[in-house]
Amino acid sequence: MRTTTKTMIPIVLLLALCASSCSVLKELGQAIPNLTRCSFKLQGVSDFQLAGISLKGKTSLGFVDAAKAVAVFTRGELPASFTLNVGVQNPNDGTGGTSKTTAVMTGFAWNLRLDDTPTVSGDIPEPITIPAAGQETVIPLRMNLDLVKFFKDKGYDKILNLALALGGAQGSASRVTLRATPTIKTDFGPITYPGEIDIIDKEFRGK
Repeated sequence: MRTTTKTMIPIVLLLALCASSCSVLKELGQAIPNLTRCSFKLQGVSDFQLAGISLKGKTSLGFVDAAKAVAVFTRGELPASFTLNVGVQNPNDGTGGTSKTTAVMTGFAWNLRLDDTPTVSGDIPEPITIPAAGQETVIPLRMNLDLVKFFKDKGYDKILNLALALGGAQGSASRVTLRATPTIKTDFGPITYPGEIDIIDKEFRGK
């Protein structure tokens, strides 16, 4: 069969399109695992307020503060607010077969779990840039919730002990799990992690 110039042009265009598509797919295939290698860890709780009372440095409540907290509790509420600091590491520094890639996290849908009980949920208000040098970036998430709403059956004393364990003198995030689904910006559009990550204070965790 004789091949004419007219039949050659579509074939050339088709081959060029295939080559371009293959190149894009290859780049995408490399970008997804690189960007989803970011790992997360809870780095602590700060600025804990219980019914407007700062728990910083406290192992218990004094008479005045206790009276205020009990009065609020008898109204059927015990509001708490604190900052949960989440550490993020982006290991894509150009070594170990990775390309040096700065990660821009555009979404971080999260659910806060205290003593394995689901409480409030939210997301980051704006994108966060995570440098590709392996150093840690800290994301401060401000939490606001009514502890009575989620732990009413435990009673006042146990709720207070939970609050002090989180934000008091020996406060830590050991009783906290942040269940999150990050979304990372790429040249091909946003990529959402394939599943939720349980972020805890003991180790960095990724996908």
